[in-house]
Amino acid sequence: MQIRKQPRILIFGAGVIGSTYAVKFIEAGLDVTLLARSNRLKTLKEKGLQYTDKGTVKSLNINVIDKLEEDDIYDFIFVPVRYDHAESALHAIKKNKSQTIVTMTNTSAGYSEWLNIVGDRLLPGFPSAGGQIVDGVLHSQFGPRIIQATMFGEINGQVTERVQALARLFRTARIPYTISKDMTGFQITHAVLQLALIRSLYVDHVRMDYLTAQSKETAHLITTSLKTYLRAAEKAGVNVSPSMFKVALKIPNGMMDFIFVKLLGTKLVKDVIFTDYADNAYSEIALLYTDFIDYLGQKGVNIDKK
Repeated sequence: MQIRKQPRILIFGAGVIGSTYAVKFIEAGLDVTLLARSNRLKTLKEKGLQYTDKGTVKSLNINVIDKLEEDDIYDFIFVPVRYDHAESALHAIKKNKSQTIVTMTNTSAGYSEWLNIVGDRLLPGFPSAGGQIVDGVLHSQFGPRIIQATMFGEINGQVTERVQALARLFRTARIPYTISKDMTGFQITHAVLQLALIRSLYVDHVRMDYLTAQSKETAHLITTSLKTYLRAAEKAGVNVSPSMFKVALKIPNGMMDFIFVKLLGTKLVKDVIFTDYADNAYSEIALLYTDFIDYLGQKGVNIDKK
């Protein structure tokens, strides 16, 4: 019987997403290295990877680096950074010889720019965790599987050997996952939802407070924005995925408004959107919107503002 070699994992970024996956991988006994910089690097070296577990602060020892050498080879390099940092992160990895780079972030325009940087080493993914880091301590959680598991897949939809290897990795760490055969459709659809939701919560670049966000007016703006963006994406040839978003286009606006009012009042949305992430998200959302509009323009589609 052949014994599989334990994969080496590098997580390129020690923010909320990267740290959350690092905890699960380390707890599963996997070989994990975390790349961090500045104060986060100092904290990790001095105190370990601190996180909360059922209200108790725990700490894990972790190998931390601040620079990736060209010949430091990993089986998987995860890149869990914001969309507006994705290209600079991939440029920093470009000369490294590792063969699989798993992006764990948004995109509203497909993968052509990322492919230009790292080539077919790119394996797109999307995380299912959220939270914040407070005083060096990670407070985060994975979302319910029924809403979204960690998603990944080849751009061409094939279930390759490296996709299967990544699935084994997540099973070992007990992280729920889904292998997507249309990552482009899924990611643009997800970006459209974020654009409709988060852009509607800002007035003059300032996020409204939690109670104001739960108004019918805000919910209606989200509804109309979401439907506008989804119709434009479909016209551009995007396979809207999952299919419930196609159904959303047929639901009356009033019912959609009601759904969004209820959604905005949930603890999950409060913990994910009304935290430090949302306070720092405007630049990411602005770039996602700009790139989405550019992507539509390349397909000959203009957004219908009506």
